[in-house]
Amino acid sequence: MAAFPDEEYAERQARTRTKMAEAGVDVLIITDPANMNYLTGYDAWSFYVPQAVIVPANSDAPYWYGRSMDAQSAVLTTTLPRDHILSYADDYVENPAKHPFQFLGSVLKEHGRERARIGYEGNAYFFTARNLQVLTESLPLAKFVDIDLMVNWVRTIKSDREIEVIRQAARIVESVMRVAIDAVTVGTRQCDAAALISEAQIRGTREYGGDAPANPPSILSAENAATPHASWSDRPFRHDTATFLELSGCRLRYHCAMSRTVYLGQPPADMLRVAEATKEGYEAALATVKQGALCRDVAASWTNTISKHGLTKPSRIGYSIGVNYPPNWADHTASLRDIDTTVMEPNMVFHLMLGMWMEGWGFELSDCFRVTETGHEVFADFPRQLFVKD
Repeated sequence: MAAFPDEEYAERQARTRTKMAEAGVDVLIITDPANMNYLTGYDAWSFYVPQAVIVPANSDAPYWYGRSMDAQSAVLTTTLPRDHILSYADDYVENPAKHPFQFLGSVLKEHGRERARIGYEGNAYFFTARNLQVLTESLPLAKFVDIDLMVNWVRTIKSDREIEVIRQAARIVESVMRVAIDAVTVGTRQCDAAALISEAQIRGTREYGGDAPANPPSILSAENAATPHASWSDRPFRHDTATFLELSGCRLRYHCAMSRTVYLGQPPADMLRVAEATKEGYEAALATVKQGALCRDVAASWTNTISKHGLTKPSRIGYSIGVNYPPNWADHTASLRDIDTTVMEPNMVFHLMLGMWMEGWGFELSDCFRVTETGHEVFADFPRQLFVKD
């Protein structure tokens, strides 16, 4: 069954159609798995083959389009009418002689869209150059318009139902982080800690089972603590080193991320100084969050605070987060950086990600929050400190 009731998807589709009208497009071809889920509820691990949700500009229900073996997933997870679930034969998959979007072109022709202005997501992870080439060749009279991130921006402001699911994900990440911090001990292999973390993410809590997050557990230990996107290894955790843990709870594909830092041994003075400055900057940034503030205002509060400690951070300090699939949990819209003039509105959700990557070491602290009418709500209840273990 779909994660949300019919009226939730109808409201999302209506807001999307408003944006379509502003862009002057007649139909959307949505290939981002998160946007497919957002508009219809579709949830399956099928995004490695061509698939799409087709949104007409009129009030007609969207259409799901995908591989025939995945059509039943559309029946089970969406609220779409059965005759709006369309599929292509399996011999289209990985066949150099024909392509699934050739058949999609014929479907659009059958629905009178051969001369339509068709919007596509030009920067979606799973929309390839080949997909666009096949579509344009199949529909030579159509006008193709890159509406990249249109639906992403629609989903940036969450509904109350979405907020409740993110709160459930927060309960999961609280449990996951406890498991992770306990697992970081001298002599334990990083991969063994990753296994415990993944189990906790999927197990969830007694009340809420978890999903596999869009990002795998980020365990950055010793020299890897100087970089944000390395992977764990089978090396053991060592004494006198720091370990970053950037993790997420995931519930119904909605994420609540959190980062904490563990030090095994006695932290050096520089580590303690950066940890204290980061926490102070964290509090300054959150104090700036309110309805009507700009994203850059939050970034400026952070920058002004850490600069008093002689520190700088060239990268952004956060981004919009919510429903997503691999390879990333971000919405790809608003960022907490000094050039982003996005106005904060209630029920926007951000991952405030404060990664201080120094030469050979570093410190991380992060949480997810939502903008409220009066300020902010931090979703997870977890100590904001450097965790020191012998």
